[in-house]
Amino acid sequence: MRANVGDWLVVPGPEIRKGLVIRVLGPDGAPPYVIKWQSGGHIAMVTPGEYSRIVPGCREEALGGSWGWPG
Repeated sequence: MRANVGDWLVVPGPEIRKGLVIRVLGPDGAPPYVIKWQSGGHIAMVTPGEYSRIVPGCREEALGGSWGWPG
């Protein structure tokens, strides 16, 4: 998994969680990431799980509400 500042971390689950990548701590875009969660705005250091994905910041609008998952 690789990310850049301005990308979105999307975590699936009963409610999809979306967070803006505000800092990349690993080498060459690797985790962990500092994320500002869209819901509530809190900031956390995150090492994403295997089902999480990175959505490039420029694709946010193209994905709309589904964020790449059906439904």
